[in-house]
Amino acid sequence: MSHSTRSTLGKAFVAGACLLGAPAFAADARPEWLPEGSLGTGLPMLADPGGLRAALWARGVKYQVNYIGDLLGNQSGGLKRGTAFSGRIELVVDADLEKTAGWTGAAFHANAYLIQGSGLSRSYVGNLMTVSNVEALPASRLYEAWMEQKLADGKMAVRAGQLGADTEFVTSSYASLFINGTFGWPVIHAADLPTGGPSYPLATPGVRLGFYPTDQLSVLVGLFNGDPAGASNPDPQIANRHGLNFRVSDPAFLISEVQFKYGDDKSPAGLSGTAKLGAWTHFGKFADQRFDTAGLSLANGSGEALQRRGNRGVYGVIDQQVWRLADDPAKGVGVFARIAGAPGDRNLIDFYADAGVNVSGVIASRPDDAFGVALAYARISRATVGLDQDKIVQTGSALPVRSSEMVLEATYSAQVAPGWTLQPNVQYVVRPNGGMDPYNSDRALKHATIFGLRTGLKF
Repeated sequence: MSHSTRSTLGKAFVAGACLLGAPAFAADARPEWLPEGSLGTGLPMLADPGGLRAALWARGVKYQVNYIGDLLGNQSGGLKRGTAFSGRIELVVDADLEKTAGWTGAAFHANAYLIQGSGLSRSYVGNLMTVSNVEALPASRLYEAWMEQKLADGKMAVRAGQLGADTEFVTSSYASLFINGTFGWPVIHAADLPTGGPSYPLATPGVRLGFYPTDQLSVLVGLFNGDPAGASNPDPQIANRHGLNFRVSDPAFLISEVQFKYGDDKSPAGLSGTAKLGAWTHFGKFADQRFDTAGLSLANGSGEALQRRGNRGVYGVIDQQVWRLADDPAKGVGVFARIAGAPGDRNLIDFYADAGVNVSGVIASRPDDAFGVALAYARISRATVGLDQDKIVQTGSALPVRSSEMVLEATYSAQVAPGWTLQPNVQYVVRPNGGMDPYNSDRALKHATIFGLRTGLKF
């Protein structure tokens, strides 16, 4: 090895050592312009290259770039064995309009995605509860873009623009650890609402009102355009590929939620929790899952589906801390549970439930790691099951009959450095798509076993 080569390698090693060894910002000294959890928290040399962040924050603007990559493999069952990669780069921009333009109590938010790869659920598993919560067709896509105005000393807020209901409604803080999509926006909503409802990857124009009479009580009401994509293409992600359709003429989707926080997270033994109760209504028309306009089974293939007016559903969510660290109220052991229902005559899924446990900060040598186990169950509606049975009678063939889908996920999120995590996970899908191939209704699907690794970066 030449002297110049050794010199170059030596300089690179020293630079890398200096970078990785740079002192981190103290917990109480993180600059306002630096997003919480950013790589720049532990590596200040990466926090603000060129001073752009500090300059923007002087005008009230903050940005963040996030990356998630999932390498997932279906080892058995489902459609077929195989491996798929899904990736997503996200740019987030937030602006304090009081600081930017002197507009008291106003804020702006926007985020956009660059989605890559192919989906394991779409190509290899065929299940309803998407294996990865970033899986979507490759595209550059605007998601949310809204303005919010706070009123009545912050006890009321109005948000308007392009909105995703999944960012505020039906959420569980403890469920956010898991990568299966149903632990975000539950599959009962994704399957029953037109084009999945206003949720990733399809937001839609809407208005959200928030009421905050006390620190413990919140009431949210959201009114959205009822179809984020429309029927111009069989695949809604192609119909609204870039998130720029801004549809406003479809029948509306209305959702409301009451949230109540309780418990004491300040004392060493304090345990806190949140309970949520919600309901939704869609004002469009929905096809009956079994009968045509003449009252005969759709299995006959001789009529159009009976159109039913409107749709509706109810749900409940609970997050409960069951044990916490004495010196950190945010870490410990928490459990969550959600339950939801919808009419079975016009919906694919009429009942849904999930539950899980989330453990964080309990390993002394790995205080920023978290791990957990969660289970989700979705019941295929009786009308849909009845249609499958009608097809058996009609054809005289031993066809599969859908019943339910269930997924069990276990995962561990390990922090490599502040802002960088690796997350191995395993999922077991019982009866993908209720037990029937979504592309070939003559074929039954076996239980699927999935192994994967997620990497997450925040800058």
